[in-house]
Amino acid sequence: MYRQNRQRVIARALGLATAVALAATATACGPQEKNPAAPAALAPSSSAGTSASPEASASASASPSQDDKSGESASPTPSASKSASPSASASPTVRYVMANGDESEKVRELQARLKQLGLLKTAPTGFYGSKTTAAVRSFQGKHGLTVSGGVDEATWRKVQSVSRKPTADELRPPTTNEVDAPHPSCMEGRVMCISKESRTLAWMVDGKVLSTMDVRFGSENTPTREGVFKVDRKEKDWTSTLYHTAMPYSMFFSGGQAVHYSADFAARGYNGASHGCVNVRDKGKLAALFGQVNVGDKVVVYW
Repeated sequence: MYRQNRQRVIARALGLATAVALAATATACGPQEKNPAAPAALAPSSSAGTSASPEASASASASPSQDDKSGESASPTPSASKSASPSASASPTVRYVMANGDESEKVRELQARLKQLGLLKTAPTGFYGSKTTAAVRSFQGKHGLTVSGGVDEATWRKVQSVSRKPTADELRPPTTNEVDAPHPSCMEGRVMCISKESRTLAWMVDGKVLSTMDVRFGSENTPTREGVFKVDRKEKDWTSTLYHTAMPYSMFFSGGQAVHYSADFAARGYNGASHGCVNVRDKGKLAALFGQVNVGDKVVVYW
């Protein structure tokens, strides 16, 4: 009897270990490497103000939410997680119309108005994260309001009074995101410099930006890895062996993760996410970039 129980325990342990190993390989967009090379650590970027190393990237549940739901911020926010309600915000005596963690069309309107005022650089997403919180704090400070980062009635009335009703293009702009300042690791050589903060890819040679494009990343369950990598192969026509989706103009840099064109990104924008790859929605721009990038060129993914 003792031997049978022990065999059952061993079998269960082996089954659990196998399940964990399979789950760990499900984050890449394309073919998996059994032991993908670890990315080089990144020094902090002077532009973002946050650590760009993989170890320093906190999980969404442990830090304030980004406006693209990725979950890292240098600024304090009224609530600690994206699932928190406005009533759980900074002060129990203040009722917030909108606060960190909220997601709605009203948040999208707020973001568009803040962008009109020059306080928010990225396109509206409808999700209230660290960028929106920082912009609200700046607005409140400039207008003599209580600086909380959450939008109470007084703040919302003031925002509406000094801005105009956003147009459809302002709420969902077709334009390219504003490019973030390059990470120091991007300043030498041939580099695809990819900022998670601004959601942009800049193709740079010896510190000079030659082209830029919008990009989209993996979800919280299938994150795009940060670090310094190299392009290890290119595939003009490729279909994911895991998800069976087309990945034209793939430039693989970290196991199965790659920069590639995404028809879903082109159609749905930031309403979707990749399985860990860096999606590009402008096929023409990416086709041109594909012709310029060589195997061995550097890839830097950072906050």
